[in-house]
Order: sequence, then structure tokens, then C-alpha cells
Amino acid sequence: MLIEYINNSMKKAVYDKLEDGSFSGKIPQCPGVIAFGETLYQCEQELKSSLEGWLIVKIRHGDKLPVIGRINLNEKMPAFTGEAVSVHG
Repeated sequence: MLIEYINNSMKKAVYDKLEDGSFSGKIPQCPGVIAFGETLYQCEQELKSSLEGWLIVKIRHGDKLPVIGRINLNEKMPAFTGEAVSVHG
């Protein structure tokens, strides 16, 4: 689910070519996720890395995340109600 969230977020990325020929990128739904690169590809890779770091910090702090592509990472996982299985032989 997390990989799909990242992929969907990257599809929403907006890139600009700067005056010096380099690129900037951001994901408007994810405030603060921004990156720069000499090439569009490099900028995209940096943006993905920035997004991943942003997600780690947000999740660690319990901050609310934007719902992207119908994926809501804010929903709690259902509690496990089955029995634990021992893997010791």
C-alpha cells in the first residue's frame, strides 16, 4: 500500500524548468515536498526521495497524511483477532 501511495503521489508531481536549465519539482498535495535537479530525471529521483523522507517523519509523528489515489494511510489497520502461530520447530 505504501509503494502504491508513493507512486500515486509521484503522478501528481509538478515540474518547472528554471532559468539556468535545471528543474524543480513539488507535490502540491504534500506541503514541503520539493526537489531540484540538473535534469528532469534527477529532479524526479530527488523528489521521490524527499517524499519518502517526508512520509517517514509524518508517520513517526502521527501527522495526518493527504489521501492520494483513494489511499488513506491515516486509517488504522484492523486489530488482529486470530491466534499467533509459533514458527519454532
